[in-house]
Amino acid sequence: MKIIPAIDLINGQCVRLSQGDYDRKTVYTNNPVDQAKLFADHGIQNLHLVDLDGAKSGRSENLKVLEAIANNTDLKIDFGGGIRSKSAVDSALSAGAKQLNIGSFAVKEVENFIELLKNYDPGTFILSADFKDDFIAIHGWQEQSSWSLSEFIASYLKYGLREVVCTDVSKDGMLNGPSVEAYKDLIQEFSDLELIASGGVQSLDDLDKLKEIGCTGAIIGKAYYEGRINLKELGSYVS
Repeated sequence: MKIIPAIDLINGQCVRLSQGDYDRKTVYTNNPVDQAKLFADHGIQNLHLVDLDGAKSGRSENLKVLEAIANNTDLKIDFGGGIRSKSAVDSALSAGAKQLNIGSFAVKEVENFIELLKNYDPGTFILSADFKDDFIAIHGWQEQSSWSLSEFIASYLKYGLREVVCTDVSKDGMLNGPSVEAYKDLIQEFSDLELIASGGVQSLDDLDKLKEIGCTGAIIGKAYYEGRINLKELGSYVS
């Protein structure tokens, strides 16, 4: 199972939100590049980089940070937030992203996203299935759509997408455990799904549970930043 630490960006700073609330923001460092280097120095191979400014505004606003991290580490970066056009896709890939997380665009502009899938290797994209009360949340989790979680995932698996980052917004940043049962149900429903769990992880035991049910990856955020899980433990987990 891939261990994927997260760096969430607002104004170029590394932050964490609680339950997606922009008014409940904690700044952990002003230098996300140094933070990414720390991850790489401890054997971490992947990074989940989220442009929260872009997620809210609808256009990528932290590409310079993405580029700096890509130029200074060998981390495989999946990048998301505000990617809602072909030009945005090209800009993020040029800046050093290896994969792109697509959420709001896949909800609001279905035909346009399907067209992108026809023009790129489907492995370029990771579907961001962020949900509140079993419905997909978009625009930096500020808006709830009419798509159910299962319906959203099913609609894009048929176009070749396989990786899905699934975040229970109610769990994110709360350090009270991930939505194991919801993830287990999805993995059982979709045999081809490569599910990356996000939200609520607070311990190595949580990682063990996610691995046991068949998750292909787990995103670690606040548990690291608040000292619940340290880099030595994460490095040992991936080695």
